[in-house]
Amino acid sequence: MTSMQNLYLLVPLAPLVGAILAGLFGKQIGRSGAHIVTILGVAAAFVASLLIYFDVQAGHTFNGALYTWATSGDLKFEIGFLIDNLTVMMMLVVTFVSLMVHIYTIGYMAEDPGYQRFFSYISLFTFSMLMLVMSNNFLQLFFGWEAVGLVSYLLIGFWYTRPTAIYANLKAFLVNRVGDFGFLLGIGLIAASANTLDYAQVFAKAPQLVEMVVPSTGWPLLTAACICLFIGAMGKSAQVPLHVWLPDSMEGPTPISALIHAATMVTAGIFMVARMSPLFELSETALSFVMIIGATTALFMGFLGIVQNDIKRVVAYSTLSQLGYMTVALGASAYSAAVFHLMTHAFFKALLFLGAGSVIIGMHHDQDMRNMGGLWKYMKVTWITSLIGSVALIGVPFTSGFYSKDSIIEAVQLSHLPGSGYAYFCVIAGVFVTAFYSFRMYFMVFHGKERFGHAHDHHGDHADEEATTDHHHGLAPGEKPHESPWVVTLPLVLLAIPSLIIGFFTIDPMLFGDWFKGAIKIAESHNVLGEIGSEFHGPFNMATHGLAQLPFWLAMAGVGLSWFFYLKRPDIPAAIQKRFSWIYTLLENKYYFDRFNEVVFAAGARMLGRGLWRAGDQTLIDGLIVNGSARLVASISQLSRGLQSGLVYQYAFWMILGLVLLLVAWLPYLMAGLRAS
Repeated sequence: MTSMQNLYLLVPLAPLVGAILAGLFGKQIGRSGAHIVTILGVAAAFVASLLIYFDVQAGHTFNGALYTWATSGDLKFEIGFLIDNLTVMMMLVVTFVSLMVHIYTIGYMAEDPGYQRFFSYISLFTFSMLMLVMSNNFLQLFFGWEAVGLVSYLLIGFWYTRPTAIYANLKAFLVNRVGDFGFLLGIGLIAASANTLDYAQVFAKAPQLVEMVVPSTGWPLLTAACICLFIGAMGKSAQVPLHVWLPDSMEGPTPISALIHAATMVTAGIFMVARMSPLFELSETALSFVMIIGATTALFMGFLGIVQNDIKRVVAYSTLSQLGYMTVALGASAYSAAVFHLMTHAFFKALLFLGAGSVIIGMHHDQDMRNMGGLWKYMKVTWITSLIGSVALIGVPFTSGFYSKDSIIEAVQLSHLPGSGYAYFCVIAGVFVTAFYSFRMYFMVFHGKERFGHAHDHHGDHADEEATTDHHHGLAPGEKPHESPWVVTLPLVLLAIPSLIIGFFTIDPMLFGDWFKGAIKIAESHNVLGEIGSEFHGPFNMATHGLAQLPFWLAMAGVGLSWFFYLKRPDIPAAIQKRFSWIYTLLENKYYFDRFNEVVFAAGARMLGRGLWRAGDQTLIDGLIVNGSARLVASISQLSRGLQSGLVYQYAFWMILGLVLLLVAWLPYLMAGLRAS
């Protein structure tokens, strides 16, 4: 094994070692030992990822197996790595954001009794995501896919003494199993048709696969396989209707909200579809399906952010909406734009989540924005960094979010696939909605009247409160907010920097250069980014040009309206809510997706479970097999008991009768032997 291959192995294994040490030996090494070993592991992975990045920039890519787990005929089950520009970009994003979250956790979870366990979980989560993005075959992809799902279950339900946390992690686990069933079907179709699980070999056989159909159905095989794979992405990346788990996952501690919803789990589906671009490009039906689902998520999940009062849930619905933007870009064949937005979004969304956590610390674990206001005077670093995250999110020119989001909007506008008109409407309307709910949160938290430290603080809906060791939430009368410790504010500053500048420096190579050459394949008829690139004259010109474009003015309108509603005339939103109460009720109930799932799927599952319990467990297993066999043995015992009288003459009779029966049975054989002799 070469030195570079050893470096490849170091990237996922370093966080794994940290997770094992913190998880199994947490009591022995203590709190400081737990965060030291896990931070060192993730830091080593980040440094190794940087070295691999420079090696790839020098033209050295890698695609090969490191270990063969099993062989079945011609099908090999292997562990291997695919190292190219797409992979190293994901490795750098995952390890950097994870490192920031690890450092932040020292301050955020300082008083939590599960301190070592939490560090073990987040380090294990990092290992799982790295195995996913570095894989070169579907087996390892599926392993990483399921591993991030498992660890997310542990993290969302980290505070397992709270019923809401248990409900949330079970919901996330079950909804993702629905998506994963489709994902497994897609992998199965590809494996059965291509007779290989290796990406490169499958992509090489794609022209043959496009001519094939699913047996007994007549469906185009590649279309069916791509849609099944995307159903898996719908679960992981929380697309309608498999989005319902993500808002409830806010029950987990804030650091994991940043890790799951910024750089890792929810972006796994986006990364997977981009990696599978050689397959998706051969099915316009699958691309249109992807585009329509993404557009619906981008707009309609944004609406839900408008009515949220919990600071973390606003950011969660923002994540849903931005994942919709990435998915729309995938459907428009603008894979590079989708992955570019994935990268920029990872920084500013992690910043917003960690900023929300800093606010929660300052507010003594009160998450209700109606109890905040005027925090800018007390939490200067959190205020400035949250403002940077907000302007990047809404796509203000020169910020990272502007370059990625505007590229997606232009790509969708140029697309000619069925559904592109609907998608363009959703993404352009979503600009206004995003700006409105983002700055509604910003103004309610950091500006306006101070609404904390009063007897009327709590509104009774704090399902997401995070303190487990302290029963008092919110500031006491007369108490003021405070800035968070440096281990919390340092990651905010370090995340704010790429949130501002990374888009400016990377848009040219990533979208219009050869950055993803060889990693992403685009059909000539779908090359919308090529059309945009022909008019691209540098990031500075793009930003200045953006000042005159519709998305910028829609964003400014959203900011202005939120300022007017929540700082100047806060009576207007209340009046609108009263006048259009049916719309508010619809949004408050999240379009009744949860209610529908409870009435249809959960009730159906309960009926099925009750039927299986009665017919299978009670009747078949307990009734027939367990109790039935016991009754059979008892009946035989009852019969044999009557024969055990203890009288010698009866035993002699049965012995003689048995001897006679043996002689009768063996008599034909004895006669045959005598005749033969």
